This record gives sequence, C-alpha cells and structure tokens, in this order.
Amino acid sequence: MAGIMGATKTGSEDSMQAATATSIYEELGVKPVINARGNATVLGGSTPSPRVKAAMEQAERYFVDMQDLLAKTGEIIAGLLGVEAAYITPGAAAAMALGTAACITGTDVEKMAQLPDTTGLKNKVVMQHKHQYSYQRATTIVGPKLRFVGDENGTSAEQLEAALGPDVANVLFPAHLNETPGTLRIEQVIEIAHRKGVRVLIDAAGQVYPIEKFKRWAQTGDLVAFGAKYFGGFNSSGLLVGKKELVDAAVPQGFIGFETVTNRKGFGRPLKLDRQEIVGVTVALQEWMAMDHGPRLARLEQRLGTIQRQLQGLPGVTTEILQREGSTPRQLRVGIDPAAAKRNADAVTAGLREGNPAIVVNPARENGIVLTVHTVVDGDEEIIARRLRELLT
Repeated sequence: MAGIMGATKTGSEDSMQAATATSIYEELGVKPVINARGNATVLGGSTPSPRVKAAMEQAERYFVDMQDLLAKTGEIIAGLLGVEAAYITPGAAAAMALGTAACITGTDVEKMAQLPDTTGLKNKVVMQHKHQYSYQRATTIVGPKLRFVGDENGTSAEQLEAALGPDVANVLFPAHLNETPGTLRIEQVIEIAHRKGVRVLIDAAGQVYPIEKFKRWAQTGDLVAFGAKYFGGFNSSGLLVGKKELVDAAVPQGFIGFETVTNRKGFGRPLKLDRQEIVGVTVALQEWMAMDHGPRLARLEQRLGTIQRQLQGLPGVTTEILQREGSTPRQLRVGIDPAAAKRNADAVTAGLREGNPAIVVNPARENGIVLTVHTVVDGDEEIIARRLRELLT
C-alpha cells in the first residue's frame, strides 16, 4: 500500500478516484461514506467552509495564549447571539457537563475539586418524565443523579415545583422536546424553577435555524448548549452560552482552567480543544449569522430535486421534499411501498451501504428513507440518485 497522501493519480485514474471516492480513507483501510444522513457524530459531523479552513490555516502560523483566545472568542460569540457570556467547548455534551458542574459548584474551587463526589452539594438534575432522551447522560458525569418528575402521561406545574428542593442543581430541558404533549413548555419551566431559586440548563444542540430561533433559544435559559457542527463548526466543538455568572463558573472547570485557574482541581482536563478549532468555530458562527440562508435553502431543494427526478414513476415509490426548521431544514422523504417496489426500505438502505463509497441515509418512520444533502459534497447527489434508481428498478 502506498504511503498516506501518496502519489497523485492523473488522467482517467484521477476521474475514477473522484467517481468512486477512493481516497485517504481507503489508503487507511476504511470505506468512504457519502453522508446523506446529516450532521451525525458517528459519520464525522460536518465539513468546514473554505473561509473557516482558511482561518484555521492562519491560526496555525502562531501559537497563542489559550486562556486569552477562549475569553476573546467568547466575547465575540456572546455578541453574535445576544447573550451575557459564551464559552467554546468540545461539543454540546461537554457544554452540558460543564454547565451542570457550574450549577453545582458556582465559582468555589474546592467544590470543583470535589466533583464527581457531590456529598454535601446540590446533587440532583431534574427532568420531566417524558423528556428523557439519550444525551441526558452528559449531565451525570460530573456526579449528580437524575430525578424524573411526572409519569408517561406528562408533568404538571405542581409536580415540578414540588420536586425543586435545595438539593437540585438545575432543571435539564431538551429544546427539541419543547412541544411534547403533556409536558411543560420552556417558559413555564423557567418561571417555576426561578421562583424556587433553581437554574435551567437547555440542550438546544441543533436549534440553529432560523437565526431568530437560534438567538431566541440562546437567550432563554440560564445556560444553553449548542453543537457547533450544526452551523459549520466541527464535530468536536460546541458552545455553552448564557448568564455570565454561570459561564464564569464553568470556564475554570474546562481544560485551560485546569491548567491556569484551579491549580489542577477542575475535572475538565479531558475536554481539550485546539487553537485552530476555537478560531474555526468563531468564524463559522460569524459566517452562519451573516449568511443569506435563502439561496442556501434553494440550492438544497435543487439538489434534492435531482434525486427526486430520478425516482419519478418507479413502482411503489413516492417522494416529498420536507421543509423544516433546525439543523436539517430541507430533506427528501422517499416512500417505498414494500408490496409494489422492487425492494423494501431496509433492503434499499443496506444496498446503499454496501456500495463504494457507502451511502448512509436516515430511515423514515413508515416504509421509506429520508435523505439530507447539506452534508453531501456538491455533485454527489447524482451518485445517490443513480444508486437509488439501480436498487429500485
């Protein structure tokens, strides 16, 4: 096997490499993927724009005082989102962990040193019963236990208020579950929690579009976590934003605070970022907030239309372009009737994965698949369309 980044191919060999996505991944012995699933952590998250890449390259020229870099970029991000303070983290889950720690310890370094032992400290994170989801685990790594309020029928205001005792560090609120039937909406939760002197931590990981919604979530909670991969940052980066007193309590518990503020007493040394990532996240957010998203959405619809046209008229196959908010504002739902189509949805999904490059999609709720193209390299939608047609005819 040639060395990594080995000899460059030319002519027809070069065309074949582009067409089949043979690349550094195959040199490493792994299959490359066309990601039609979206900003999935397990697929690498995101691809930075040319402007972000250029900023990262500039950042590599010099080293920097990381404490100063984090402070200055935090000020820029806070200004963009209209919040009191902000801090770049290695992902939204890290922001949730740091935010929870801040609610437990405040700025008391000895309390920070005690974590994850929460003896004598606030040691509960409260959630509504129907709000349970995978990423709640991020709050428990700093020591507290989860307390679920209500039942499968929902949560009442009285139940939530009764659960908010002096041992509660914060209420965890997943933004994507704000309209879950039977649960209290974020405005009600904040009103009740603040009346009891309890903070609210919002996981708004992918709530980055429309921009007004992005800023509204950022400005709503005491602390709010976002994933930077959703606005053009990196798989390994995120934001913690909110009240200055709480962000200031989280920062010393991060990787640089471990080195510079807490005399090795914080827990966050594993939550390291490169200087290039920090610069890249900041530039990505600047670009996202200044962008005219209309042409972006139109281009997504155009690319999804390329796939849609290839599938028209196939037996048992229907298509619909979905318009949504959040991190995936445009998707294509391909309905596959197992009684009429050549293959069912599971067989199509497997067939897409078996090719080279593999194509990864989302399952639809009923008999179909869902395609996202903002994580697909421009032009690769034609490969997706061709492979789908081959599998369905």
